[in-house]
Amino acid sequence: MKETVIYRLVRPLRHLFGKLPEKNVLMILSLVVGIACGLAAVLLKLSIEFIHHRLISLSDSGAYNVLHLIYPGIGMLISLLFVKYVVKDNIGHGVTKVLQAVSKNESKIKAHNMWTSMLASSVTIGFGGSVGAEAPIVYTGAAIGSNVARYMGLSYKNMTILLGCGASGAVAGIFNAPLAGVLFTLEILLFNISMTSILPLLLSTISATVVSYICLGTKPPFECTLSPFSMGNIPFYVLLGLFSALFSVYFTRTTLWLEDKIKNIRRPYVRWALSATCLGLLIFLFPPLFGEGYGHLRELLNGGMPDLEGETVLAFFMHSAWSVPVFFLMILLLKVFAMSFTNAGGGVGGTFGPTLFIGAIAGFVVSRTINLIGGAAVVPENNFVLVGMAGLMAGVMQAPMTAIFLIADMTGGYELLIPLIITATISYAATRAVEPYSIYTKRIAKKGELLTHDSDQAVLTLLKTNELIETDFAPIKIDATMRQLVDVVSQSRRNIFPVVDSKNHFQGYVSLEDIRPIMFNHENYDSYHVYNFMRSAPAYVYVNEKMDRVMTKFEQTDAWNLPVVTEDRTYVGFISKSKIFSSYREQLKQVSHD
Repeated sequence: MKETVIYRLVRPLRHLFGKLPEKNVLMILSLVVGIACGLAAVLLKLSIEFIHHRLISLSDSGAYNVLHLIYPGIGMLISLLFVKYVVKDNIGHGVTKVLQAVSKNESKIKAHNMWTSMLASSVTIGFGGSVGAEAPIVYTGAAIGSNVARYMGLSYKNMTILLGCGASGAVAGIFNAPLAGVLFTLEILLFNISMTSILPLLLSTISATVVSYICLGTKPPFECTLSPFSMGNIPFYVLLGLFSALFSVYFTRTTLWLEDKIKNIRRPYVRWALSATCLGLLIFLFPPLFGEGYGHLRELLNGGMPDLEGETVLAFFMHSAWSVPVFFLMILLLKVFAMSFTNAGGGVGGTFGPTLFIGAIAGFVVSRTINLIGGAAVVPENNFVLVGMAGLMAGVMQAPMTAIFLIADMTGGYELLIPLIITATISYAATRAVEPYSIYTKRIAKKGELLTHDSDQAVLTLLKTNELIETDFAPIKIDATMRQLVDVVSQSRRNIFPVVDSKNHFQGYVSLEDIRPIMFNHENYDSYHVYNFMRSAPAYVYVNEKMDRVMTKFEQTDAWNLPVVTEDRTYVGFISKSKIFSSYREQLKQVSHD
């Protein structure tokens, strides 16, 4: 009903835009989507801040505020109930869901995702859930772009571009970083895009950033004072890159493993209770794990140190020089657990923010350790905090260009561009040597649903085996006589005849060329049977088999047609190389952004 009303509202616009070339329509809509995503990013940031400040105002000023034990669990429960009874859909892991929408659902995202992820994540994070708001806003932005394109009747190709415009606009709006928004979409979301298609992305990110500037001001989100770059510190930035790679692998593997383990608990309220309890204890012991942790991150960026006296029973760690990096190393290790407990327990949030937080802590731990060993301020700690953010992002997200320019944009740290490049590149290369997939793509890569920047592989991923099956072959029973087979041949336009048993299980096939020498000899019609001419299939294709595996079977058998069967070998039809090549060409036209 809602979609009908929306279609009625946009019908005049569709009629008006129908007179324009689709490329021009795309430019106009990318601007509209950018403005909408900028407003969504502003609304999300303000909502989180409002909830957070209201809760803080209710807290006691005394030592070890016990309310921080229960706040995150309350937020997770509200989010759990909202998703379970209102949304009735899985809205977590936003960036991964966007990737799946592009590869599996023709870039279509459900309309409710234009607001549900935002609402659930604002409650989760506002109450102290240890996750980030960036992935939910990317999902929101992508949903806005996808649905605007769908309502306006755009093609799959332009719908995918507008989806990317929404995602890039969301990143630009929440970080005031237009260039990083474009790079995020190019590196992570859109697998195949030409230079001519970058213009809509730029329009979207610029318009989203302008909206954010108007509403929230032009200052970078993490404005800081930095020390000048010194060439003598390059070896230490190389060390930071390797350290970032180590924790990138730890972050990715621990997160996915822990979430899977917790989600094995089938009862959602038991899962929530366990996760909320563990998260509350972690935050009680390590207050920087509360919420996004950006307040403590800003202190480190400006050369300060979080004052934890009276906030945790572990504050004594801050009294000894060597115990300080040990304390922050524990935070570094436990942030992954806090994030996973939040998401697995019913909260809605992303890994984007925690990646920035852990990167900053990693930079601080490395630089403070170097300074303690050297006995003096050998390296500027705030510089390493900033560069560490890029190092973790490059490794975890496997998007080095996004990491470099996002951190430079949102901190004003372009004077550290060289160390940003060094650390991010080393972290990315070292991480990829051990872990070929990012935290966003690892699960869908295992399912064979990942689109890559390799056009051939991307098109094969988009092709679906069950849509290429040809069913106009005439089957024949295995015990049928030659006379019955000739009757079937006379009514068929094909030269292959699948042979099945009484239960329609595939047994083999008969080729017209095999029976041609005797099919005109009427005297032998009743003495020959189908099984006398039947050939075995060189390989079977299963109904939902991935197309790359199907192509491998064609290459290995050198066949032009292969039978398609179910798991119990029930005959379904045939799939041919010619059909695949034809569909490949059509799909390539759809995904090529010229």
